Amino acid sequence: MLTTYTLRDKKIIETMDGEAKIFVYLNPTDDEKKRLLTEFMLDEHTLNSALDPDEPARFEIEPSHAAVIFKRPKNYSGKDRFLFKVNSMGLFLFQEKLIIVSTEEVPVFIGKTFASVDGVHELALKVLWASIHHYLEHLKIINQITDEIERLISIAMENKYLLNLFSLEKSLVYYLSAINANGYVLEKLRAAAPKINFSVTATEFMDDLVIENTQCYRQAEIYSNILASLMDARVSIVSNNLNILMKTLNLVTIVIMVPTLVVSFFSMNVTLPFESHPMAFVIVLVLSGLSVAAVMVWWKNLSAKLRKGERGA
Repeated sequence: MLTTYTLRDKKIIETMDGEAKIFVYLNPTDDEKKRLLTEFMLDEHTLNSALDPDEPARFEIEPSHAAVIFKRPKNYSGKDRFLFKVNSMGLFLFQEKLIIVSTEEVPVFIGKTFASVDGVHELALKVLWASIHHYLEHLKIINQITDEIERLISIAMENKYLLNLFSLEKSLVYYLSAINANGYVLEKLRAAAPKINFSVTATEFMDDLVIENTQCYRQAEIYSNILASLMDARVSIVSNNLNILMKTLNLVTIVIMVPTLVVSFFSMNVTLPFESHPMAFVIVLVLSGLSVAAVMVWWKNLSAKLRKGERGA
């Protein structure tokens, strides 16, 4: 799908193809790809790289334009099951035109960052800036999800919450790799600024981009290290919850077995005490109740001694 824009009074305005300076191809068709290759003289391999989510980020200078393939966060959906992935986007920067190519249909020029744009060179840098902040937003969401899953793990005995944490940890690995690759692209882009006629203001903006990307990488690295270092502790919590449940079930089983044993004694086909007593049934019930009370008292005293021993240790 092609959407065309132009710049008027530093504003991005949607316009007709003939007046356009900005071409946004989202999930382009075969005919649109053919136009990019023939009319705009894009390299076929570079174009395919912009449409391949597994392609690494890179920067290349072609005879008529500069090509930037960078990694951006993929839009998250419920079917991803807490796995945040990355996607590729291509920026093809000409002297007076900018072509944006992506496989994912996403709003591109959203937010106050694009309220005022001074030329296509600055617009390309702001698209990169928006991508970095998209990572930061996803990192914040991942951190919130992690906190909620940790709360559920403290009371749960199921593996699904641990699997969700593993997915989040895997997502952070993807993000670290993509952000690091984007950092190399930004460094090469800054070094090549004079060749592609970047202004002084745009070059200073690139310095801010490099700093912002580095901070984004550090934040993702911190989240990844914390998540990985505490994973063993979370597994132990689930195991401990299971042990507590098994202890409770064992107590219930013992409490049920003791009165059953008492009743079984008085159910045998032999001569028994109280078999001729008019209150024999009540006596058996009382003995069963006393056996339950004795087991409960014994269990309580045993638990108290164990807790006292743990405090002493």
